Amino acid sequence: QVQVVESGGGLVQPGGSLRLSCAHSGDVFANYAMNWYRQAPGKEREFVAYISSNGGSTKYADSVKGRFTISRDCSRNTVHLQMNSLQPEDPAVYYCHATVVPIFARPGYPDAVWGQGPLVTVSS
Repeated sequence: QVQVVESGGGLVQPGGSLRLSCAHSGDVFANYAMNWYRQAPGKEREFVAYISSNGGSTKYADSVKGRFTISRDCSRNTVHLQMNSLQPEDPAVYYCHATVVPIFARPGYPDAVWGQGPLVTVSS
């Protein structure tokens, strides 16, 4: 069973830093592109960051560009989201999302998996 499990959420002061981690299991990690999304209360879920299956390409939402960094550790089947200079608009539930590269898709395995989402709070 393919799953992703996040960790690392919590409370941080404005301007502070936090690192989220997402552990992938149940299939070949290198077959999946990884994403982070977030959802604040009363708002729709929005894209935050993307990293390709081989780690060679990343993309960011404009709102986090220059402050957040996504990376993947293939030795630990884990993707990280380093969040620096956290602002009052950043608090949300942050979700890890794994999507299989289409050429690696096969019956019995989901094309995409969501994590449960750790809560990130920014408060002084």
